[in-house]
Amino acid sequence: MTEDVHAEDGSSPVAEAVLPLPLEFEALYLSNQEAFHSYALLQLGSNGAAEDAVHRAFLEILRHWDALTEEGNLQQHTWAILRRVVISQTLEAFRARLTLLRGETGLYQAMGTLPPRQFDAIVLRYVLQYDTRWISWYMGVTPSTVDYHCRKAKERLEPAVASHIKTEGDPK
Repeated sequence: MTEDVHAEDGSSPVAEAVLPLPLEFEALYLSNQEAFHSYALLQLGSNGAAEDAVHRAFLEILRHWDALTEEGNLQQHTWAILRRVVISQTLEAFRARLTLLRGETGLYQAMGTLPPRQFDAIVLRYVLQYDTRWISWYMGVTPSTVDYHCRKAKERLEPAVASHIKTEGDPK
């Protein structure tokens, strides 16, 4: 039932389509994959989520490979990429769980509707209680931009919470 996908000269077009990876990248992968996976597993709690995070991290590393090798301290930069990917995946999972929560104020539902940057900033600051400097590092923005995202998120959340409280208190 499978078809032979060889060119007339006997070569496989699929094998030719595979792009060679830089040898240094392969070495980095082999020397770090197990530690990266262990870290992601500890943070994310499931093998599948950890595998996804490590895969995403190595794709990100490969995408920026030339710049990373020019900057120096490759290990530090690749570890930072892994941490960012794991944090991002944690935030995505938290956003998905918010839809299942029922609160008295409607805050959870309103948080789930925030734009991604505002959601990340508000969760990192008020739920996980990270400081602005750390959040700005993670998000790749300035501290004042973090403050802006938090302020805008709070502005979006206030009407949703206020209208829910008003509706709950209405005797009709």
